[in-house]
Amino acid sequence: MMIRLGELLERFGGQLTGDPGIEVTAIAPLDRAGASEISFLSNSKLRALAAQSQAAALVLAPADEPEVAATYTGARVVTPNPYAWFARAAQFFVAQRTPAPEPGVHPTAAVHHSARVDASAHIGAHVTIEAGARVEPGAVIDAGCYIGREAVVGEDTHFFANVTFHARCVIGARGIVHSGAVIGGDGFGFAVDGGSYIKIPQTGRVLIGDDVDIGSNTTVDRGALDDTVIEDGVKLDNLIQIGHNCRIGAHTAMAGCVGVAGSAHIGKHCTFGGAAMINGHIEIVDNVHVTAATMVPNSLTEPGRYTGYFPVARNAEWERNAVLVRNLSTMREKVRALEKAVKALDAQRQNE
Repeated sequence: MMIRLGELLERFGGQLTGDPGIEVTAIAPLDRAGASEISFLSNSKLRALAAQSQAAALVLAPADEPEVAATYTGARVVTPNPYAWFARAAQFFVAQRTPAPEPGVHPTAAVHHSARVDASAHIGAHVTIEAGARVEPGAVIDAGCYIGREAVVGEDTHFFANVTFHARCVIGARGIVHSGAVIGGDGFGFAVDGGSYIKIPQTGRVLIGDDVDIGSNTTVDRGALDDTVIEDGVKLDNLIQIGHNCRIGAHTAMAGCVGVAGSAHIGKHCTFGGAAMINGHIEIVDNVHVTAATMVPNSLTEPGRYTGYFPVARNAEWERNAVLVRNLSTMREKVRALEKAVKALDAQRQNE
């Protein structure tokens, strides 16, 4: 498929230097883009590479344009956020090349007679849809998915193969849930009696807003009594655990292997690096950014960037530092004793 560069600018904006009639077929990396492809520069450190690119057109920020233009001979699309422009254009090209799933229910799917599946939805092979469930217009449910009783899948939401979406859970419009994700499994709730564990029934739901992405093998537990809530625009990477009764604020993003313990409430527009661990029953305000592998044991009440780990070091150095950390409490007591002794000496001198 070919499209004129001018048509892309009509869709996605930007200021063009060059011929709007240039026809392009795809987006490619700076070092591999050819004469019919677009590339983009979102990192100023790569200006030199961009300046030598063979791409038909280059998408870049105003700050990078003068230096690149000195040697780059192709068309230039200047926009404040080249990465976002690239993302939208990439969606467009993928949509043009990917055939839309045909509406209808595959003959091998098991759909309960009381379930409501819109005629425009696609239900793939070996899908199970339980009693009272609802699948809205344009939804795509790929092969092997399970949708529990009275669950709701919103308009244009896409479940990739083998997603499990348990009873009474709800997801809004334009969601994406990748293979292996489990939404609405039981939370980790047990009472202890005499050294044994008594299971607490998990009777809440998982409520997911619009435009939410959930990665492969991520799990979101249902609430114990109240609901677990994932607000609009949240982005969850692969292998994330969201515990029961958590609330994740709108447009918060988490990288792979993040763990959020039960009843943690996280604000809007937060980010969490890979393998960050969030304690349960804490509050994190809006616009908090937690770096990778950081442990958050207590509430964070102010926006900002937080880090709680020791960077990698040679093993011998790490062991020395670990010994110092273990001895900090003893050193603190010694310092306090010395402070008291110094104060006593000062008082004695003043009385002489």
